[in-house]
Amino acid sequence: MTAQDAVPLEGLPDSSRQRPPGGAERFSPYPPIADYAFLSDCEATALVAPSGSVEWMCLPAMDSPSVFGTLLDRDAGWFRFGPDDVDVPADRRYLPGTLVLETSWDCGEGWIIVRDCLVMGPWLHENPEGCSHVRPPTDYDAEHMLLRTVRCVDGQAQLTLDCHPAFNYGRQRARWRHTDRGYGQAVIDPAGSDLVLTLTSDIRLGLDGSGVRARTMLKEGDTRFCALTWGSRVPADYEDAYARLVWTAHHWQHWLARGRLPDHRWRGYLARSALTLKGLTFAPTGAIAAAATTSLPETPGGGRNWDYRYSWIRDATFALWGLYTLGFEWEANDYFAFICDLVERDGNDLQIVYGIDGRRDLDEHVLEHLDGYQGARPVRIGNAAYQQAQHDVWGVVLDSLYLHAKSRDRLDERVWGAARQQVEQALLHWRDPDRGIWEVRGEPKHFTSSKLMCWVALDRGARLAVIREDRDLARAWRKAADEIHADICANALDERGVFCQHYDTTALDASLLLMPLLRFLPPGDPRIRDTVLTIADELTADGLVLRYQVDETDDGAAGEEGTFTICSFWLVSALAEIGEHQRARDVCEKVLSYASPLLLYAEEIDPRSGRHLGNFPQAFTHLALINAVMHVVRDEHAARRMALGRDIADGEDTYS
Repeated sequence: MTAQDAVPLEGLPDSSRQRPPGGAERFSPYPPIADYAFLSDCEATALVAPSGSVEWMCLPAMDSPSVFGTLLDRDAGWFRFGPDDVDVPADRRYLPGTLVLETSWDCGEGWIIVRDCLVMGPWLHENPEGCSHVRPPTDYDAEHMLLRTVRCVDGQAQLTLDCHPAFNYGRQRARWRHTDRGYGQAVIDPAGSDLVLTLTSDIRLGLDGSGVRARTMLKEGDTRFCALTWGSRVPADYEDAYARLVWTAHHWQHWLARGRLPDHRWRGYLARSALTLKGLTFAPTGAIAAAATTSLPETPGGGRNWDYRYSWIRDATFALWGLYTLGFEWEANDYFAFICDLVERDGNDLQIVYGIDGRRDLDEHVLEHLDGYQGARPVRIGNAAYQQAQHDVWGVVLDSLYLHAKSRDRLDERVWGAARQQVEQALLHWRDPDRGIWEVRGEPKHFTSSKLMCWVALDRGARLAVIREDRDLARAWRKAADEIHADICANALDERGVFCQHYDTTALDASLLLMPLLRFLPPGDPRIRDTVLTIADELTADGLVLRYQVDETDDGAAGEEGTFTICSFWLVSALAEIGEHQRARDVCEKVLSYASPLLLYAEEIDPRSGRHLGNFPQAFTHLALINAVMHVVRDEHAARRMALGRDIADGEDTYS
């Protein structure tokens, strides 16, 4: 912490929480990114370390300032609930089909099981005027409660509670005080903030300035709970707390049961991805955040650190495709409505990224007082990419509108009005350079992926015009789409017939794996096949895909980066599209093997160590996983049907 940012601490954290000297190359107290568990109530999110410490949590919303920020600085707030003197659990898992975390601890003399969740409860809002939800009400809502329960299942164990919030990204401490419930409850309310936290427990809470500490001996059969709330409802006792945990678990299981997940060995990956996407959805608006975190580094100890707690428009097509495919139409409709609201409001000035509440201003700041994850600085909040010109946005919107219209066999006036507006923007700007899909901070270029998405805007627009029976407009837009198509084919191909990153280079770019998925050319076209296979052979590290070679791309950032997991899943889908089914299956199996112990993914994977890099968990990665796995599943089912047909034709008993 710098001198000017230092804040007097009331109740210093214990010495085990202090920052060690040095950076990422030395021993680090930070858990690997992939070892964190993810909790959500569709308004707030939390990351829980294997030690049982909540090390990242922003309140009251997932893009608010952090209350627990130890993920980015070991002095920036944490909340541990677990056994004394044991930091490594025997096992961790989600209760099947839920976002309820269960951690089992071998404490030497006994075993305890801790369960953590952000509580979901019945819908309680009576007056729409006082409710932040703009989407249709459901039967459930966030209870604004982090609930933690423990049961001693054998022997005995010493349990500790250690809650040290540090508000406003670790810049502000406040003092706890007991309430009229005595040792069973304490509150804290930092100056200048509307946020009030209440900690309720059946363990006696001791106050230590800015921290709360508690300890108790558990014996076989004993149970305890603690609940951190930022709302008005608190559990009365353990039985009440347990009932809320059960309600939350059943909520997630019932939600997942609405989906249509295939009966396949990779069903678990699809289920966990669906739950993660739901958890990254901000229920009041329907927006999907790109990730739960900010500034987790793409390079160990490096500076490629960005804030992903916002909603990128380019995620829309994959989100709608994945949600529709798995049968979650309600969530798809809410996200589509969020996109339509932005298009209607901002019209010709549509940004590529927005706040999860729809706000436009995402000014980027560096938090100099935070050390960063494993010393990776700077730590950023906000994202300057909201000011960039990225021409893929119109194609994403039109593809989303087209997917939505196809799912309903109709095109209402609102959707058609949005479509016409965005097609006209693509027509106006497709010849201009931009920053591209990867939001490079170097000079604008004629990126092939941006031209591709402008073609998508005109192609999908023409199809929508046909649905509207506007033949003249359909012909005009089709002609423009053909012009963009010809321009790409004339300027983006190298001498091998492979599509390149932009018009002035022969560098490869993984975003061009989207070409067969977007039907730019038939999958069997030699240019598509050669592009996909060349990327697979030349833009990979240990079989995982890089988004581009950093020494060939002016992206405005220094240092290396890991392989982009979304690009590896894109490769699976592209290989399946061009008929390379066995290779697609092999790559998919390889990438799935890198999943975290809880089947979560960060943005990138270090091909040398297999460690996860970048923000976590990442929505775009899980969306691409759904797309890739469903491609492989469909290919396998088609092959099985063909084999079954041959067996029947040959007169074999296929059921013997």
